[in-house]
Amino acid sequence: MRPAGKGEHDSLYFDYPHFPFVRPAELEGQTLRHRVAIVGAGPVGVTAALELARHGIASVVLDDKATVNDGSRAICLSRHSLEILQQLGVGTPFVEKGLSWTQGRTYFRDREIYRFRMPHSDQERFYPMVNLQQQYIEQFLIDKAAESDLIELRWQSVVTGVNQDEEGVILTVTTPEGDYRLQCDYLLAADGARSVVRKAFDLPLHGEAYEGRYVIADVRLNSNFPTERRAFFHSRAMPDTTILVHKQPDDIWRIDYQLGPDEDPEQAVEEANTRAKVALILNEVLHEGDDWELEWWSLYKAYTLALDDYRHGRVLFIGDSAHLVPIFGVRGLNNGLADAANAGWKLAWVLKGQAPDRLLDSYSPERRGATLDVFANAGKSTRFMTPPSCGYRLMRNAALALAVHNDYASPFADPRQVTPYTYAESPLTQADDAAFDAGPVPGAPLINRRLGDDDFLLDHLGTGFTLLHFSEDGRVESALAEHIEALRARGVDITLLRVARSPAGENTLVDVDGSLFAGYGAAPGTVYLARPDRHVAARWKTLEIHALDAALTLAQGWVLEGEQS
Repeated sequence: MRPAGKGEHDSLYFDYPHFPFVRPAELEGQTLRHRVAIVGAGPVGVTAALELARHGIASVVLDDKATVNDGSRAICLSRHSLEILQQLGVGTPFVEKGLSWTQGRTYFRDREIYRFRMPHSDQERFYPMVNLQQQYIEQFLIDKAAESDLIELRWQSVVTGVNQDEEGVILTVTTPEGDYRLQCDYLLAADGARSVVRKAFDLPLHGEAYEGRYVIADVRLNSNFPTERRAFFHSRAMPDTTILVHKQPDDIWRIDYQLGPDEDPEQAVEEANTRAKVALILNEVLHEGDDWELEWWSLYKAYTLALDDYRHGRVLFIGDSAHLVPIFGVRGLNNGLADAANAGWKLAWVLKGQAPDRLLDSYSPERRGATLDVFANAGKSTRFMTPPSCGYRLMRNAALALAVHNDYASPFADPRQVTPYTYAESPLTQADDAAFDAGPVPGAPLINRRLGDDDFLLDHLGTGFTLLHFSEDGRVESALAEHIEALRARGVDITLLRVARSPAGENTLVDVDGSLFAGYGAAPGTVYLARPDRHVAARWKTLEIHALDAALTLAQGWVLEGEQS
């Protein structure tokens, strides 16, 4: 909602673009078959298109709007998400525009009782979190997609029907100039919480709805308070309300405040009532004064809901079409971007003939597993932020009161910020080498390490699989080097990264301070195999070539020798 007299896209800080309808070839009578169609041009859908394009796969993206999404939606990007965006070649504008942060504060009765700090060091290219409004997130992704010859963006195109068979998917699309049928080999459904694709196949979401409701309000406020997450419980001004505050670019502040159990939601979001609550928070809780402007507001309710299976034949569900997660811990968008990266590389491998269709069967257990992990953590955060019963509220308040004078009780208020998921139980992940006592385990994402000024390990990854080889001087056994070249000659997209302790050849990364070896628990001869999405497929203290072949076979979804398909 916007203030009285303002239009839907009358913003204090963002100029909404207009994307015209472009008449597609199908309306000219041409019969085309697309390799991939994506429904939804939000951040998850466009990220998936960029990931496919990174691997040389064309896609067509359909969206019913003529601009980006309006209002205050996702605002926090995690380090892991920024690493995804870096791989897509679009990370720079996010860092330049966004506000980076590492810590947050929790207050009880206006007294600070806990300050959490997310791990960060100069070994990382990105901060743990960057705040950026979703309008900018979408704009930067769309601008990047518009540069690609492999991505066709179709605006003002409403999907009104979806059917599939063993050969592909057929969409019915309604446009300002008529309807047409769009044929594709595979479909990525990124059309959000009210997914038309999900409804077309009558696929229900299962899970839990939480009792509490929040008003989300964006205001423009000139304040010097640093970029941190702040949570307020039982403030004197609003004793029965939980309040969350985030700073965003352009002097925009996001304020989330809980409605009381007896408050009527419809009355609560009336403009006068919203202004009164925001003014009370700014004056009596944040002590910021009266010089502010209301940008936008809406009502929010927390859910933990997910599909039972994220794959339905030739349709893969990504982002909110597959799952709804609470905002607490900033998990929604970040979880969706990881969906897009996971589904994108696997679909590309299948379409390029580098993997069988069964590789796509791994998408659901990996990403649904990530969702269930999110549910476990976000559910705890949600119950703490919004206790569902008198018993929960009593326990929550007791923990907060205890934390006033006892540091050991403070972590009860930890918001459990989003962390990348480890695909330990994935059918693509090989069992670990027991000789390791440090480093990312199979299924976990690679960790970053600084190599020099503006030079980090993850900057050097290829588009496909990456083999990290550790040695004293960068030399690789001739048999392994020859085998890598043979794999590449057979069409396997694999990059060999040599990591050495001392300066060596041009194609060698030098671990100048030993942090790379230490971070990976490596010794000379250690090898890591990473997938295209940066997750470790396997690792060895000492590698034998047949073990590498087995791990690659497993990670690409092929049947191992002696295994039944």
